[in-house]
Amino acid sequence: MRLVHLSDLHLGYRQYQRLTPGGVNQREADVAATFRTAIDRVIELAPDIVILAGDIFHSVRPTNQAILHAFMQFSRLAQSLPNAVIVIVAGNHDTPRTSETGGILQLFSQLGLHVVDRAPQRVSFFDGRVSILAVPDVDGVEIPKFDPDRDAEYNVLVVHGEVRGFVPESFSASNRAAVEFAKEDIGASKWDYVALGHYHVYQEIEPNVFYSGSIDYTSVNTWGEKFEEQSRGLKGKGFVERDLATGTHTFHDLAPSRPLVELKRISAAGLTVAEIDLKIRTAVESFRPGIDDKVVRLVVTDIPRHVARELDHKAIREYKRRALNFHLDLRRPETSRSSVSGGPSGRRPSLNEIVREKLMRRPLDPDVDREQLIARAMGYLDEAQAAPIPSPALAEA
Repeated sequence: MRLVHLSDLHLGYRQYQRLTPGGVNQREADVAATFRTAIDRVIELAPDIVILAGDIFHSVRPTNQAILHAFMQFSRLAQSLPNAVIVIVAGNHDTPRTSETGGILQLFSQLGLHVVDRAPQRVSFFDGRVSILAVPDVDGVEIPKFDPDRDAEYNVLVVHGEVRGFVPESFSASNRAAVEFAKEDIGASKWDYVALGHYHVYQEIEPNVFYSGSIDYTSVNTWGEKFEEQSRGLKGKGFVERDLATGTHTFHDLAPSRPLVELKRISAAGLTVAEIDLKIRTAVESFRPGIDDKVVRLVVTDIPRHVARELDHKAIREYKRRALNFHLDLRRPETSRSSVSGGPSGRRPSLNEIVREKLMRRPLDPDVDREQLIARAMGYLDEAQAAPIPSPALAEA
């Protein structure tokens, strides 16, 4: 009894301002192409069960184009694997904020897919041999006790949510899940497999409990994802294949449709503007097969703001034209001065630390959730700090 576990498709995701010849956001088209490739791979594997553990779409109200693409690919999957069970569980990006607002996922039940999007549900297949407890990420819904079906031969738990202590703060602050639980709450030994969704990096929680990760780079902090993957020895994105009978586990790599390239970072400490320009040019030109049409980041550290203004912005604009996105991440020198507001001694508190402290002390209306407010503020700051240092030359371009 073989199972395939995918999650966090984020169809309809848009980023940058480039369009395809047909007028579609290029990153949206990239993610759609990655999903089509994933469906091809799943069809080749021909599993008995396909689990999609949430965040099918990037927004509750996806575009008609994203809906049509999803419908066509799910239809192709269902037709190619007529004997397979396909289960979709809603994620926080799929779930409307009010119960009166209907979600789009029920559309796919017309294809014979089993959709769980409003409340936890236990479903059985193959004459009761397989039992799946599916828990969508729905705010305000009571999380059930994670108990298997004793009469089933195989028990699978599917949850879109956050296992406390296993998701980095940089991710959870900007992408807060409604469903949170401790690793101990899962009761891993009771399940043949636990398929998790929400976190975008493939991760083992227990030998039979896994986040499959997203299929492409669709979060606020894509470079943070790349760092997490590299630190764990991962090639990148993919999905899980699991044999429920034997426990055989395979992570199938899935190359994104558009490469993300991190050029070797540069330290500008003690360098002249001309020397920094040369290092930037060398970093770009020495990369093979070239930056053209790729998503590229080059970090330059220890560069004062007045030096950044004098860089060769004509060359930088050319790099931006060639790449789908060229992010020249200019970082000012660290300054050492006395800590304020209780920060660690000898270190200047970060902007995130300052904002967090201010929000912790600020009087709020009784109906305002302080934790959610802080989490949202941290997410906005992460987005803002990922942008390059503005300069007059670039503003005039």
